[in-house]
Amino acid sequence: MDATHAAALPGQDAAHPDGQYGSVAKWFHWITVGLIAIALPTGFVIKFITEASDSVYKMGFYAIHESAGLTILLTAIARILWKLTHKAPPHPPGLPAVLRIAATATHHGLYAMLIIQPVLGFFATNAWGFPLQGQTAYLGFINLPKFMETSEGLANVLSWGHTIGGYLFVVLLVGHIGGAIFHHAIRRDGTLMRML
Repeated sequence: MDATHAAALPGQDAAHPDGQYGSVAKWFHWITVGLIAIALPTGFVIKFITEASDSVYKMGFYAIHESAGLTILLTAIARILWKLTHKAPPHPPGLPAVLRIAATATHHGLYAMLIIQPVLGFFATNAWGFPLQGQTAYLGFINLPKFMETSEGLANVLSWGHTIGGYLFVVLLVGHIGGAIFHHAIRRDGTLMRML
């Protein structure tokens, strides 16, 4: 372990003697980060650019966004199942209660949105009559069955929820990243390093 990791380690316990997350937890985290880095930009492109036009790239952006979203859902489910038997390292010693509550609430909110957002998006596309088939098949070649009949009213509600959820997710994400930077640059308690 280098000096950066050795300095000011966060909370330790028997399962995390070095204060670090395990390698599987780290892989889950960074795979999710990569998928979000695909899903969020393509979602905003769809919402603010291609949705208002007949862009020839529209279906391509949908295909990428939907495949990334469904993969996020599957990864989140696997990650939650993993967390049920592998607890995270404890908070840094001396962390004020308000910061513990904020961190826990943000984490729970992010996990919830990693499930809710893909589910809303998936059923919205089905309700619009565009299941993950053909041009928008999952990962480009896996055709999924249609799970509901086309319904414009339901599609509008689901799409509205997916859009609002997207904004909420961004707020939570900014809070999460801001918290990591705060711990690293201000508190200097090693919290950020345990996920690297």
